[in-house]
Amino acid sequence: MNFKYVTKDKDGKNVSGTIDAADRTAAITALRKKELIIISIDESKTALPFSGLFKAKKKIKIDDLVIFSRQLATMVDAGIPLVGALDILGEQMENKTFSAVIIEIRNDVETGSSLSEALSKHKKIFSQLFVNMVKAGESSGMLDEILDRLALYLEKTSSLQRKIKSALVYPAVVSSMAIGITLLLMLKVIPVFKGIFEGFGSQLPVPTMVLIAISDAMQKYFILCAVAFTFIVILVAKYIKTEKGQLQVDTLMLRIPVFGVLFTKVAVSKFTRTLSTLIKSGVPILAALDIVGKTAGNKMVERAIDNVRANVREGESVAEPLARAKIFPPMVTRMVSVGEQTGELEKMLSKIADFYDEQVDAAVASLTSMMEPFIIAFLGIVIGTIVICMFLPIFKLTSIAGG
Repeated sequence: MNFKYVTKDKDGKNVSGTIDAADRTAAITALRKKELIIISIDESKTALPFSGLFKAKKKIKIDDLVIFSRQLATMVDAGIPLVGALDILGEQMENKTFSAVIIEIRNDVETGSSLSEALSKHKKIFSQLFVNMVKAGESSGMLDEILDRLALYLEKTSSLQRKIKSALVYPAVVSSMAIGITLLLMLKVIPVFKGIFEGFGSQLPVPTMVLIAISDAMQKYFILCAVAFTFIVILVAKYIKTEKGQLQVDTLMLRIPVFGVLFTKVAVSKFTRTLSTLIKSGVPILAALDIVGKTAGNKMVERAIDNVRANVREGESVAEPLARAKIFPPMVTRMVSVGEQTGELEKMLSKIADFYDEQVDAAVASLTSMMEPFIIAFLGIVIGTIVICMFLPIFKLTSIAGG
């Protein structure tokens, strides 16, 4: 692989050119051996015209950020210089996409940028929360402790996301299977039975006739319905991306029966955990509320937190506007109030987050066990009805023959 590079030599002169290496890391190592300071290095675009279309970048997951934070904290605590620590992480990170990003961060730090400034150039990877906590760690001289706290926070966040996915995957899979089986019966199986029934030469039962009519209509208009459905899905997806659409969907998410309770508990857990982590890391309360609002993941919660921030700026406590928002349970607002009065808000927020993490666990388990019989009953009713309607003429014919 060929790489184009721009570097500086010992005298500060720009040196540019190309280098052949197995990968980006090998190219950087080779340039450093020549005692060159790397400014930029990119893969040369002399490859096949369409090769870039087939080379997908590996997604950087939250687990990669956990490993990065934890290992960087360990190395900084051990006294390894920041540039050296980033150098090691860039070389040993398994995710090559993330490895390339770490090397860029390392180069920025080497040329005089702070770690938070270098991280802020990669907004799609490092959130505002991540960057601000690192900035607070640099200011307080507690970077290793802040990075360790970040890793713990990200682990908790990752765990919460997995719980939500596990709650939603089962009903989604079973519902998809039910729709698939129903479509197969309506489009492929019923037409076969229809051909058999036409040879009976007798009047079919009304349920069977209705089912066959539905099957005929589905076959005739299936492509049209599929196109219309796809078009509607695209329109809805575009509307959801708008400010108004996002707010309506997020409001519905918190109010929808059964799932709304779970999503509310998740919102409370995320809000309290994030705010506790930021305050404990030394981020000012107004800046912390701003970050929490932007990372809430729910527009309704974000608006409520923005109102809290505006009221806190005017001199109110956090608990009072939080209670007026009517999103968070009374227990949460009262515990926040106690935390403010005792001067231990971050500890109280952490306790609330731990409590609601347990509540999410219980809600997921309860939701799964509660939905299972409903889904099975739904499957039985839909598919059972179709099967009975198909066999009614056979039962009728059997009874006539027996008579």
